[in-house]
Amino acid sequence: MKKIIALTLCSFASTAVFAALPPLTPEAQEAANLAKAKSAYGDRVGAFQLCQAQNKVADRFRVSGTPAPAACVAPPPFVAPVAAAPAAK
Repeated sequence: MKKIIALTLCSFASTAVFAALPPLTPEAQEAANLAKAKSAYGDRVGAFQLCQAQNKVADRFRVSGTPAPAACVAPPPFVAPVAAAPAAK
């Protein structure tokens, strides 16, 4: 019972700590946006490679007379997101 109470108190305390974090600086926000874009691009490349592997296996086991698997669409080259210009005062 003591462990449950301690866990509950720690979770409430950690929630309060995360709620008090200051906003990101513009440089940190740009770095986070770049990391998010790279991650999304990596996901698209991974999905393309998975599609190619699945098509290769499907071709190996395909019975004659059945349609070929759908073609995979290659993702475009990675383009870094454009940083928004700071607002003039």
